[in-house]
Amino acid sequence: MAVPALAQTSAQSGSTATAPAKSTPSKAQTEQQQRMVKCNADAKGKKGDERKTFMSSCLKGETAANGKALTSSQQRMKDCNAQAATQNLSGDKRKTFMSTCLKAK
Repeated sequence: MAVPALAQTSAQSGSTATAPAKSTPSKAQTEQQQRMVKCNADAKGKKGDERKTFMSSCLKGETAANGKALTSSQQRMKDCNAQAATQNLSGDKRKTFMSTCLKAK
């Protein structure tokens, strides 16, 4: 109830302050929106985990040095490396984990 009363008070006082109009997106927002459109188009035909992984890396802007999307083996290496880092593995334990992870399909 307080909200309508506040709105009436504002209108009665002649205040020109209104809710801010929808602002134009910033350059970063626009770039992210364009990336979303492109990634969605590129993900056509992908389903489930494959699409999820692809969209995640695509939206982050992760591409190979030549500008193409990461290959499946590059993506697997990246994912396994991230998992090993999350588990704080090092030395022989990390080496064993990476070997096992990279062989999994």
